[in-house]
Amino acid sequence: MRVAVVGAGSWGTAVAGIVATNADTVLWARRPDLAEAINSTRSNPDYLPHSVLPKRLVASSDLDEVFARADVVVMGVPSHGFRSVLAAAPALDPATPIVSLSKGIEQDSLMRMTEVARDVLPGHDARRIGVLSGPNLAREIAAGQPAASVIAMTDVDLAGTLQGLFMTPTFRVYTNDDVVGVESAGALKNAMAIAAGMAHGLGFGDNTLAALLTRALAELSRLGTAMGGRPLTFAGLAGMGDLIATCMSSQSRNHRVGFGLGQGRTLDEITGEMRMVAEGVKSTRGILALGARHGIELPISEQVGAVLYDGANPADAVAALMLRDAKSETG
Repeated sequence: MRVAVVGAGSWGTAVAGIVATNADTVLWARRPDLAEAINSTRSNPDYLPHSVLPKRLVASSDLDEVFARADVVVMGVPSHGFRSVLAAAPALDPATPIVSLSKGIEQDSLMRMTEVARDVLPGHDARRIGVLSGPNLAREIAAGQPAASVIAMTDVDLAGTLQGLFMTPTFRVYTNDDVVGVESAGALKNAMAIAAGMAHGLGFGDNTLAALLTRALAELSRLGTAMGGRPLTFAGLAGMGDLIATCMSSQSRNHRVGFGLGQGRTLDEITGEMRMVAEGVKSTRGILALGARHGIELPISEQVGAVLYDGANPADAVAALMLRDAKSETG
């Protein structure tokens, strides 16, 4: 089996390293110099400099070469570049499995990435387009620390085959046929991670974070089920698990953005220092639009949006949440 991993950021590289323990793998890097550096040093000097990559992994900046003879395609580019990269790729066999790693919402269409893939490739077998998602911080996984994830695909037999492709002794993968739930959970939690980072930056403690995480899970579950996901999915690795990891870890790019905002820094200043995309900066707007489409109240996301797009003060955003009308927890 030959696997193409498209996108040489930290997570794309980490996943390519995982897959390369089980199959020949080609990693696409947009920049030729980065592809050359990966091949010559067996590491990704820009995004995972301290991780040694398997010998079965080869990097290339030639998209045609990466897709040629690919038996499985893994898309690890950010959501804003997902469509253009997939559209620029050579024609794929309609039965080729496509697995998205991207946790975002396309801004104009409000599509999830599996929906974008089906839109770009209308003749492709939709049952073979899926997503890998969970509490997966790239540096920890690349270092071989125990972790788990979920591969979601409506073709359950194929999901089982791909489960074996991604499994290693330190990376455990579960299957799920709820593509909508798994994928939406990964995208919707980005705004929550920014909120958690703001709380941290403001100096708030564990009580605040516990309350925020609990209400964040309720919020993303409400919207995710309205989008078609199953409630139980949001209590699993792709929902609660990913929410905990990304809201609590300084390795999370979205958390780092929120932390800087809570400390009084500007968004431009924070993002200008980051090599990689914090999906929540862009996708919060899409999350709010999805909430409006489905008639779902999103108080945390709304306050994150006010800080990101309207210049609201993070402390005022917290106050706005605390002063909302009293209500039942289950209402």
